[in-house]
Parts: sequence; structure tokens; C-alpha cells
Amino acid sequence: MTKTAQITLTINGEKHIEDVPVRMNLADFIRTKIGLTGTHVGCEHGVCGACTLFLDGVTIRSCLTLAVQADGSEITTIEGYETDKNASDLIKNFHTRNALQCGYCTPGMLASSIEYIEQGNPADRELVKQHISGNYCRCTGYQAIVDAICTTIEERQN
Repeated sequence: MTKTAQITLTINGEKHIEDVPVRMNLADFIRTKIGLTGTHVGCEHGVCGACTLFLDGVTIRSCLTLAVQADGSEITTIEGYETDKNASDLIKNFHTRNALQCGYCTPGMLASSIEYIEQGNPADRELVKQHISGNYCRCTGYQAIVDAICTTIEERQN
């Protein structure tokens, strides 16, 4: 018999009260119980960054976080960026710079990029590369992603 617990959390502004197996990770919970499939699961070891999302304003690897650990928290997934004015210009620059190709890494890459920008960091290519180094991308070679992040920061400064 699988032990469950009831959790209450807010995902992209919507409150959810759900019974969840205590050993279910947050990524699987969001994808299967809530039906938001934008959070991708890659390595399931916290290495690739595909499952990165915001938990109470901080990026986390949702494959390493149990859903029960998120009880009482506020979560933002890629689906929540659609209405986030702070993310809209970054998303536009990802499109303009062709910083997304297959799209698998994009949700986690956007979360890491938003975090970097919101921390007030500069449009320094080396610092950007260091910050997103925990997110793997096999398609773009990273240059377009770094361009999109730096362009967003520079546009915000003008």
C-alpha cells in the first residue's frame, strides 16, 4: 500500500489541494496530477536542468524535490511565464535569437535565465554562461541562449 499525504500548493497562481504519494517527485506530480507538461524530466538526477522551475521564487530541480516538500509553497512553471511581464521580453528574445530548437531544455533554461536577470546581474557573457551551466542543451550550442539573455538585460537598461 502506497502511503499518501494531502498537500496544498499554488501553481501558476492556482491553488491545488491534492493527495499525493509521499515518494512522488514534484516534476511527476506537476505533470501527471496537475497536467502541466511543460516541466520536462531528463536525467532524473538533477544534472540536466530540464525540470528547473521556481519554488517560492527560487529555482529548484523538481526531479529532486518531493511533492510533499512543496506543501504550502508557490510554484511557477513555464506555463506561468505566459502572463509574467518579467519573462515576456526574455521569451521574445529566445524566439528572435533562435535560442530554442527542439525545446526540451527551454522550460528549465528560461527559469535559470529569469533567475539570473531578476537577481540584477549584468549582461556579461561569462557570468551568464556560468549561471546556466547547470542546464544542458544539445541543440543550440548555447551561444543563442547567451545572446538572448544578454539582449534582454541590455534592453531593460535602455
